Amino acid sequence: MTRLPSLVASALILLLPLASPCAAAPDPASLFEAKTVTERNSALAALETAADPASAYAAGAGEFFTALEILAGGLHRHGFESPQSFMLPLMRLPVPDNPNPEPLTYEEFRAILVAFRDRLEKSAATLGSVPADADIGMVIDLTRLGIDLNEDGNIAPDESAAAIMAALSRGGAPDGPAPSLTFRFDRADGYWLQGYAEFLMAQADFWLAHDFKTMFDGSFHMLFPRAKLPLQDVLVPPDGGMSGSIFASEWRFADFISLVHLVNWPVVEPERRQAARRHLLEMIRLSREDWKAIRAETDNDREWLPGPKQKGPNPLTGLEVSEEQVTAWLATLDMAEDLLEGRVLLPHFRIAGKGINMKRFFDEPKTFDLVLSITGPAIAPYFESGRILTSDDFDQIQREFGGAGFLTFALWFN
Repeated sequence: MTRLPSLVASALILLLPLASPCAAAPDPASLFEAKTVTERNSALAALETAADPASAYAAGAGEFFTALEILAGGLHRHGFESPQSFMLPLMRLPVPDNPNPEPLTYEEFRAILVAFRDRLEKSAATLGSVPADADIGMVIDLTRLGIDLNEDGNIAPDESAAAIMAALSRGGAPDGPAPSLTFRFDRADGYWLQGYAEFLMAQADFWLAHDFKTMFDGSFHMLFPRAKLPLQDVLVPPDGGMSGSIFASEWRFADFISLVHLVNWPVVEPERRQAARRHLLEMIRLSREDWKAIRAETDNDREWLPGPKQKGPNPLTGLEVSEEQVTAWLATLDMAEDLLEGRVLLPHFRIAGKGINMKRFFDEPKTFDLVLSITGPAIAPYFESGRILTSDDFDQIQREFGGAGFLTFALWFN
């Protein structure tokens, strides 16, 4: 699609170093050297008990990437095969093949999502404790920072953040060490990572707000073809479906259609759907803080997200940022906030003069039916009169982002 990795992969790039397990005053850079989960966890524990801003910054980042590790480990344990689909953004991690997966139940899958989401919440809280004026500067080579994808207790070169991002851009599992990729992460980048934690929590809470067992039982053998799901013996080919692409074979395509059809989810925890909206609003607030901090920077040192005054393309994305693009992005945040607060309505092709109140969609949850939301009946309770977002509103913003496209910058900017 672009040189920018997926949302989950983008989030990985800010995994910061944690402290040495034996240091009385932990050095936030020491996690960078951790080769095992035990070493990494000891470093994280030391940082979590320290009181200085740099330790909190590093600990929050460590909690973020251990959240990703919780998700990846749970998926690997049950023989997950990534669909590489925008429809399932939480499940794009390039998890290695597991020749002996454990059986998986719906309840166990929910438990993986809960653990992932709760760890993200801890990360966001820790990052939020770092003072706005903290002097942070951590130089990290992303080929030396990673997570344990296969639960063997080691953090190998092919499990580094750089290798994972390269695998995501290729659409497959990591196949070896990636080239050196070094950034200097500062206070602004902490807002960026905290915003991604909120974004991923919103996704997890939206899933967990609903009972999706029917979809799980009827289609998740597509994702876990050897985990003893209900229809495995009937619908999964004898080879276990070893392909990594959702459209690589007819059976996977058929099961993807089933999955879409089975997105008819009754609400079981309405407070989680309400929380999803709050997470998205917090992500918007943090993005504003991020750009406020970026604009105030006077250096130009290996920036992950450079401001208009920090020239030179980002080595990962190849993109530069203009003042006009920052202004357009801030306008996009205003538009998104207006939608989530119900001040502006989302248009729907079925009815002119009315739009969808997205605040009510989250705060007054009803059964979520994907197909009937697209066609109209399931979303009709949220139709109302008012100011409706128009294509002209969005087109005016999008023009500032040129040939690379708005989505590319949005994934990068958060």
